[in-house]
Amino acid sequence: MHEITTHLFTLPIPLLEKIIRPILVYVFLVVLLRIFGKRELAQLNPFDLVVLLSLSNTVQNAIIGDDNSVSGGMIGAVTLLVTNYLVVRFLFRHRRLDQVLEGQPATLIKDGHVRKSEMAKELLTTAELQSVIRRQGFDGIHDVETCILEPGGAFSIKPKSPPAEVLRHTELLQRLDRTNVNRGDCAGGAPVFRRRSAESSGAACVWRRADVQRAKLQLRTVVG
Repeated sequence: MHEITTHLFTLPIPLLEKIIRPILVYVFLVVLLRIFGKRELAQLNPFDLVVLLSLSNTVQNAIIGDDNSVSGGMIGAVTLLVTNYLVVRFLFRHRRLDQVLEGQPATLIKDGHVRKSEMAKELLTTAELQSVIRRQGFDGIHDVETCILEPGGAFSIKPKSPPAEVLRHTELLQRLDRTNVNRGDCAGGAPVFRRRSAESSGAACVWRRADVQRAKLQLRTVVG
């Protein structure tokens, strides 16, 4: 029993070394990912995923050293979490330094046009961008107004808005539909409000006829 406890909780390396190793690896990975851009974080293809998985296995030995104990793993995990908390808290109070470390977002599509220079800077192909857009529920690049690659590797996509003429045409059609539903009142059908007086009913019918004529005139203007 004593031997098992020794293997589980006895550190074969000094405690200070156990704390310094994760900190050095943490700083190295942050700098490395900053240099090689946002593409690796976005995992656009299987090669990016393989790189990240291999990277984690590569630095594993650098973090744990010759230590396989449970206490050593706990110390390493706590060290990484505390280091990340301190870094995030420090960058929260120094926003300019945070922008330098994380980088700036890259606008890949602006006003519906693909920006080739930004895509080349991020090493993105048109096929990869198409794949990202389709995963977000769009049919293709032609449906996107703006696409931004955030520093964390996420894509922010804004769809194209319909033209003003289309919106106006749709609004007019909706007005015509609503008016046609109520035409039964003017044709002697069942009134919408049973307690409405004859005068108010007649005035409403006159207003509806005028509204229909006005909507039809506007619709002809838009279509023409």
